[in-house]
Amino acid sequence: MPPVQTPSSEPATRRAGAATSQRPRRARGLVNELVESLAAGIRAGSIKPGEKLPTESEIVARYDVSRSVVREAMSRLQASALVETRHGVGSFALTPQDGANFRIAQSDRATVADVIALLELRMSLETEAAGLAAQRRSEQNLQVMQDMLRSFVAAIEQDGDALPSDFQFHIEIARATGNRHFLDLMNYLGAMIIPRARVNTPSSAPEGRLAYLRRVHGEHESIFSAIRNQDPDSARAAMRTHLANSRDRLKRAQARAT
Repeated sequence: MPPVQTPSSEPATRRAGAATSQRPRRARGLVNELVESLAAGIRAGSIKPGEKLPTESEIVARYDVSRSVVREAMSRLQASALVETRHGVGSFALTPQDGANFRIAQSDRATVADVIALLELRMSLETEAAGLAAQRRSEQNLQVMQDMLRSFVAAIEQDGDALPSDFQFHIEIARATGNRHFLDLMNYLGAMIIPRARVNTPSSAPEGRLAYLRRVHGEHESIFSAIRNQDPDSARAAMRTHLANSRDRLKRAQARAT
């Protein structure tokens, strides 16, 4: 999907998503086309750094795609460090990064071993982030985390995968550190670092999908409780346990598949 070219005076919401004469209706490739269109607008400067992107509903209507396509596209734009999503506010364009900077390509997330390697990176990053969040969190941070926990439960009880709320829960912990570098790196890594976004571990879990995801939720609650109680050591321990369990669950799923 080519980027829409409009005068710079036109609002960003139109520049980002005006419908073309031939809207894509193919079952495959919609996410890639949406990502390419929005990314091209950001890189070309028609959507300027700091400008708010169209809402999810606006993109659904203008590109004639589903909400799941929009969410996946936004996750990929976050992973490419082109978009930052602020809970309850919206998604905003970031300054495109130099191609020589550190990056994790799609090919680096192709196998179970790749996902495990990313989990090891997250363990070092997010364990310390949880400790700092416990010291520095605000009431607003806590409210967002609690909202994401509720959204997670609602999604899994309705047979959803809860990926958006899972990712935003971890993003808010990074935000609560008060150190933008934690948040920038988490936004760069994107929702695809969550193992079940790459490998359908819930479907293969011996205890069943819902019990598996309820266990993940319980681990999230332990992290939240320690951060709320301003207990850095417990927050670090809870985060390390959660990510180590994710790694171990993934390894077991890999073993069952071989």
